[in-house]
Amino acid sequence: MLGDVFASPWVLWFLLLIPLLAFYYWRRQRKLVAEITFSSVTPFSQAPKMLRERLRYLPVVLRLLALASLIVALARPQSVSSRENISAEGIDIVLVLDISGSMLAEDFTPNRLEAAKAVADEFIQGRTNDRIGLVVFAAESFTQCPLTIDYSVLRTLLKEVKKGMITDGTAIGLGLANGVNRLKDSDAKSKVIILLTDGVNNRGEIDPITAAKLAATYGIRVYTVGVGAMGQAPYPVETPFGIQRRLVPVEIDEKTLATVAEMTGGKYFRATDNGKLKAIYGEIDQLERTKVEVTAYKRTTELFFSWLALGVTLMLFEIGLGTTVFRKIP
Repeated sequence: MLGDVFASPWVLWFLLLIPLLAFYYWRRQRKLVAEITFSSVTPFSQAPKMLRERLRYLPVVLRLLALASLIVALARPQSVSSRENISAEGIDIVLVLDISGSMLAEDFTPNRLEAAKAVADEFIQGRTNDRIGLVVFAAESFTQCPLTIDYSVLRTLLKEVKKGMITDGTAIGLGLANGVNRLKDSDAKSKVIILLTDGVNNRGEIDPITAAKLAATYGIRVYTVGVGAMGQAPYPVETPFGIQRRLVPVEIDEKTLATVAEMTGGKYFRATDNGKLKAIYGEIDQLERTKVEVTAYKRTTELFFSWLALGVTLMLFEIGLGTTVFRKIP
C-alpha cells in the first residue's frame, strides 16, 4: 500500500506533528477532568467501567490516524511496475541519397530512386532511439531533414524526394561533405553516414576523398552503397512518340566508394537489385546497434487514493462517534 516511491516525499515530514498533537491532546484531557471530593472512593473502585469511559480516547486516536493518512496521501505513494535495466540504441545517422537523373534507371523496381527510398523508409522504421537525418545531392547538395527522432516527419520528407529538385549531375563529394557537416558537432558515441549513389563524381567543389578525410577527422563512419545492375540498364527517355526505354551503361566508381568506406572505418556494398539493396541495409542496421544500458521505469501506478479514502473514512467515523456515543451535553 505504501508503494515503491513517493512523488512528494518531503510531505512525510509533517508526520512528525502526530506525536506532538497526541501529547497536546493528552495534556488537554488531563486539565478537563472534573474533581469532586468524597469521604471514600471505595464504592467507585468496585463499579464497572462503562464502554464510553473505556473508549474515551478513541475520537482523538481516529482524528490523528485520519490526519496521518491524509499526509501520506499528499505525499502520493506510487507503485513502479517495472524498474529494470534495458538496452537502447543511441546513434546519429545521416542518409546521403543520390537523386541525379540516372537514378531513374529501371534495373530496380520501379526504379533506383524509388527502390532506395523504400529501403531507407524501412530502415528508418526499424530504428527506435537514433537521431536520423537526410541529405540529397545531384549537381549540388542540401539537407532535406536535419537530425531528428521525429520519424514521421522524416519519412514524410523522404517521400517528397524526387528527381529534378536539384540541377542534374553527381556531386558525391559535396553530398558526403554536407552529411559530415550535419554530424561534426554531434556528441553521439557513434556517428554514421550511409551514402547511396549510382554514378561517378562529376560535379561539386569537393571530391569524395577529401570529404572522406573530413569524415575520418570527426570520427564519422561512412557506409557506401553503389546501386546498378552489371553492364547495362534500361533508362526511360522521352521522345516525340512517348517514353521509350533505352539501354545505358552502368558506371559506378566502385574504387572511390570503397576507398571512402575504408578511410572512415565503414564498408562498401554493391546492390544490383531490390533484394540485395534491402539485404545491405539490413546488414548495416545490424552493424550499427550500439548498446547503451539505461534504467527504465515502464509504468507508475498512483496509490494515494487508498490513503485518501482511509483518511476521509476515519474522519467521518470520528464525527459520527462525536454526534452519538461521545456527544457532549451543552
